[in-house]
Amino acid sequence: MSKVISIINLKGGVGKTTLTVGLAEFLVVEKEYKVLVIDLDPQTNSTVSLIGEDEWALRNSSNRTLFHLFKDKIDDTSNFDLESSVVKRCSNLYGGLSNLHLLPSSLDFVQIQDRLINIGQTALIRPIDVLKRSVNDYIKNYDYVLIDCPPNLGLVTQNGLNISDYYLIPTIPDHLSTYGIPQIISSVNSFNRRTESNVQALGIIASMYRSNVTRHQTTLMKMKTKAAVGELSRLFETRIPLASKAADATHFEAEGVNTIKQKYGSSGSPLFEAFSQITEEFCQYV
Repeated sequence: MSKVISIINLKGGVGKTTLTVGLAEFLVVEKEYKVLVIDLDPQTNSTVSLIGEDEWALRNSSNRTLFHLFKDKIDDTSNFDLESSVVKRCSNLYGGLSNLHLLPSSLDFVQIQDRLINIGQTALIRPIDVLKRSVNDYIKNYDYVLIDCPPNLGLVTQNGLNISDYYLIPTIPDHLSTYGIPQIISSVNSFNRRTESNVQALGIIASMYRSNVTRHQTTLMKMKTKAAVGELSRLFETRIPLASKAADATHFEAEGVNTIKQKYGSSGSPLFEAFSQITEEFCQYV
């Protein structure tokens, strides 16, 4: 049975794409699971990281992104086709991973943000049900579905939550990046009450971590204390370090990248070990 996880933070630039892509690739390569990434973020970072800009542009011009699914519901058209929109072999690893699939996003999402509320008038469904109506049966084909959500809790993110079993929060361990975490937890709890859902907090993952930065250490200690008394959700033990390899991991056209060790560093390197251990923790908690 598939498990669906939304990856959320209200702040951009906290390593959300690095976590989404890295976790997806490690689940496929190291654990041999079948994984679908659903990119709901208009920035399309996960999309471009997994299929490159040229393939994204081709699909965007032929109505094969999630923007076109939502636009159909607004305009009462039927241009989007789920089967042809799912990219079946993603990643620059090993010439593409057959068990890593993607539903791509689009920069054009920005154009319709303010019109999403009108979906109930044209499509006669709740605006939060658009994604669910389209993919609910299809996602049963996967072990895990990872949803890269926009840095807000608007209708697009709520579409992700509406099909999710869990949500996961990546954050830089500093004041600005962690400030909105209580709001995320409170808002998801409110969403659960309003929709009779049961999306559970999977935990918080510290990303872009620097062990030599005092505020990172201090923030982690505070978060761990709050998690222990139930004020925050679980804090993963493993931290994703700030490393040049992390930036390379989201670059589809990076040269000399074919294996997972070429992309994340060999066994024993900080980034490789972090993702290997996070994958273990993730599978343990889900």
